[in-house]
Amino acid sequence: MDVDYLRRGVAEYVGTFTLIFIGGGAGIWSGNDIVAVALANGLAIGIMVTNLGHISGGHFNPSITLGFVVTKRIAPVLAVVYWISQLLGAISAAFVLRYLFSKSALAFSTPAPHTTDGRAVVLELVMTFFLVFAVWATAVDARGAFKSIAGLAIGLTITMDVFVGGQVTGAAMNPARALGPELAGGTWTGWWIYWIGPIAGALIASLLYEHLYLAPLRPPVVGTPASGVDEPRPGETAVS
Repeated sequence: MDVDYLRRGVAEYVGTFTLIFIGGGAGIWSGNDIVAVALANGLAIGIMVTNLGHISGGHFNPSITLGFVVTKRIAPVLAVVYWISQLLGAISAAFVLRYLFSKSALAFSTPAPHTTDGRAVVLELVMTFFLVFAVWATAVDARGAFKSIAGLAIGLTITMDVFVGGQVTGAAMNPARALGPELAGGTWTGWWIYWIGPIAGALIASLLYEHLYLAPLRPPVVGTPASGVDEPRPGETAVS
């Protein structure tokens, strides 16, 4: 494997492992207290994005990586490395939690009995949309001055999502976060929800932000200042 792929892959593994271990462990220890779970998940992602974002971009989520693929911001081969690393990180963290606690304690990525599958999909879609939109607005968009707080913004977005959906779907927003506990805990109720919802939400958010805010809104400026054209907008380059 290419050394750079290895470095990035390990970063994605560590970040995803941290999310499942800290987020899931906090839920188990606290008896699924919504405040503890929301803060643990948000802090885990915020800290890992800050720590490892400069190495791999800090995806830690197959849906986010897919958004980078469809917007041509990552090479497909590297994306496969990310997906493998993310899934392995989630699975290994879940099995460590199973060893420390119990198999039954890992059932935190299943829909609540009072919700339908359709509503669970929509909730996961909307929450993932907020998350991926925050990623594009802070970590991807180079025009703003917010890259330095990307970890904080993304972590807080996860925290607010968990407050809304944590007691309904577990607020996974991430196929890897669902797959690890499902595999280690042997609970597969509504497993497909955590693929369809997050993937759809990520695709909508990444394509919307990419084409609405990052794609050129008008043709590049051609000519010299003497031609009377206005100064180029941020992100545009005048051709003289």
